[in-house]
Amino acid sequence: MQVPPGGGEGIHLIRHVIVVMQENRSFDNYFGTFPGADGIPMKDGVPVPCLPDPRVGHCVRPFHDTSLIDDGGPHSNTAAQADVDGGRMDGFVRSAFQGRTASCRRSPDSPGCGGSTRHDLIPDSIGYHTADEIPNYWAYARSFVLQDHMFEGVRSWSEPAHLDMVSGWSAKCDVPGDPMSCHTYLGPPQRHARAGTTPPFSWTDLTYLLHRAHVSWRYFVAPGSQPDCDDDSMFCPFKPQKVHTPDIWNPLPRFETVHQDRQVRDVQASRNYFRDARAGSLPAVSWIVPNWRNSEHPPASIADGQAWVTGIVNAAMRGPEWDSTAIFLSWDDWGGFYDHVRPPDANPQGFGLRVPGLVISPYARRGFIDHQELSTDSYLRFIEDDFLAGQRIDPSNDGRPDSRPFVAEDTPGLGNLLADFNFRQSPRSPMLLAPRPGAP
Repeated sequence: MQVPPGGGEGIHLIRHVIVVMQENRSFDNYFGTFPGADGIPMKDGVPVPCLPDPRVGHCVRPFHDTSLIDDGGPHSNTAAQADVDGGRMDGFVRSAFQGRTASCRRSPDSPGCGGSTRHDLIPDSIGYHTADEIPNYWAYARSFVLQDHMFEGVRSWSEPAHLDMVSGWSAKCDVPGDPMSCHTYLGPPQRHARAGTTPPFSWTDLTYLLHRAHVSWRYFVAPGSQPDCDDDSMFCPFKPQKVHTPDIWNPLPRFETVHQDRQVRDVQASRNYFRDARAGSLPAVSWIVPNWRNSEHPPASIADGQAWVTGIVNAAMRGPEWDSTAIFLSWDDWGGFYDHVRPPDANPQGFGLRVPGLVISPYARRGFIDHQELSTDSYLRFIEDDFLAGQRIDPSNDGRPDSRPFVAEDTPGLGNLLADFNFRQSPRSPMLLAPRPGAP
């Protein structure tokens, strides 16, 4: 059941969970040199890993990338297998060359294509950033919680990642409207449902359980251009992203349960998040996703993405509900960027490669690095433990059977986000940051 406002202890001190999901960064790309984290292996300040580069005929090492605009690499299920390369974690350079060539051949006028780049010989897919480029992210990591073994919930690209984020599964249903016809699927995009037709995602998502328990939720979408491509391309022409238009970053309007529960209205424009935070009317569970400009998806500027996220965090901190809020910040997939840790074989979906994970809350441990094995399914588990008395999206007992072969939240070895909190401490004061540090 939902915890009443002002009540509860321990995890139930958190009455507002905000999941902020950005785009396409690996852990090593953002925090590979963060002190104390499981980052890029170094010797005398020089990266130890050396990755084969077919253009120069020898291996190349990760380097400090001071640019705010990157290319990255392809990030499909096939690209993940190529990057991991049987556990050697050395396919990132090859993948980047192949992905750029294929993407720009299909869409030569796309952003990121046309002319040579400074990374033609050594792709920025093996570059890493530091506090020099992303000072606010590092500030959050120093002051709150950094998770250095957070893995994408699926070993594939954005659409499967976002399906998993709201349902614990990425699937495809052979018969629309029949949840028993669904099976695990990590491939190319699925067709959007046309008006008046049965939504294609028939399996159970978290909003079904939230609605049944009278727990409020909203999924906030930034209108503009869609952050990712409609396939596994690195680059593609811009496509519009609208609040009630289903797309790869806005999957809930395609879920059958959302229509049955008449909750499509709870998919809203991102401006409503800032309104609700200011007014103290945030729902119990919020998801918020950017448009392309603010997504950090190459070739978008990481400074723009950091400013967007800082604005989201500042809005929660300034609002009257800060003392009961937990913000979970992550990136939906690795974006083709280098990471040195082999992802575990957790369930039929993956896990995917490591992504950055941050916990920002008045009850978050201070300057803590969480080494637990986690995935974005850990967010579902926290929400279920907080608001649903531990009920999982489990076809055997959640009241809505589907054909999922596993319960992602209960994946063996998956850590518990409770380790990132100290509910005995007094709520910490807000730490407001300038969205664009150093800007005049």
